[in-house]
Amino acid sequence: MTRSPATPAQRADGGLLTFGETMGLITATTIGTLEYAREVTFGIGGAESNVAIGAARLGVPVTWIGRVGSDAAGDLVGRRLRAEGIRTEAVRDTSFTGLMVRHHRAATVVHVDYHRAGSAGSRLTSRDIPVDAVRRAAILHLTGITPALSASARQATWDAVAAAKANDVIVSLDVNHRGKLWDRATARRELRRLVAEADIVFAGIEEARLVLDSAADDPRHLAAALAATGPGEAVVKTGARGCTAHIDGAIHEQPALPVPAVDTVGAGDAFVAGYLAEHLRGADPVQRLRTACAMGAYAVSVPGDCELLPTRGELEAFLTTGDVLR
Repeated sequence: MTRSPATPAQRADGGLLTFGETMGLITATTIGTLEYAREVTFGIGGAESNVAIGAARLGVPVTWIGRVGSDAAGDLVGRRLRAEGIRTEAVRDTSFTGLMVRHHRAATVVHVDYHRAGSAGSRLTSRDIPVDAVRRAAILHLTGITPALSASARQATWDAVAAAKANDVIVSLDVNHRGKLWDRATARRELRRLVAEADIVFAGIEEARLVLDSAADDPRHLAAALAATGPGEAVVKTGARGCTAHIDGAIHEQPALPVPAVDTVGAGDAFVAGYLAEHLRGADPVQRLRTACAMGAYAVSVPGDCELLPTRGELEAFLTTGDVLR
């Protein structure tokens, strides 16, 4: 039997709480192998902070918690998130801030190297996430990345889930499977347990198949099967096709907005940000999915993980005209 999450409107002031690893991001600005890159940009990136920034720009209260090093990249993470109006609890650690190095090997082929083993972010502990912070939230958003980072980060994830369940806080999970971080069998076991505890779950086709140990590729079937494990809301992201959701027993389908693809990285996080922001505003499922797809399309249309995500006004203009404000 699926569960229907509580309505967050009664606790909207608590907004969205999320936690995880945010890293420094070095990006080559030209297409080709990294050895021929002559210019790079330096920013930040991380699934949870991408969602935090996207939701904050849509006008909802957001809190982000994570560990960063006492280094320039750690300074940048804190400054960028606070500049977005996000309540930021960046715990300083003696280890380094993780790093991503990204380049476009070809126009549509993105390659990312991660330098994160033993990073500050991987040393997240349950003590970093106060129960009071969870209790104040309307939605606790998690990803499948954090429990894959280390034993302490995994325990922190489960303790946060327990605190949320004990205080009737909605639990949101983006499966966000990263095969480089853990083996497939361990990932399936842990992610399936998390999905069963979540009220809202997001997954791509392959992620849903992993969790369900299924060969199915019909998003309607996968969404219903995910919901059958526990969540009242299961959303399967299908990229250029849009999404399919099983919400409170009903199937919803939302097409993607046709846009030129500039950079697909971060589109899934933008999608989640749009859905959760509308959830906090009390919107119905159709509006939540419409905004989610619009955020995903906007993210695809601009470069970067999160830097150019739209404000509420920009998103509404995009939905009206189809034009992206670069």
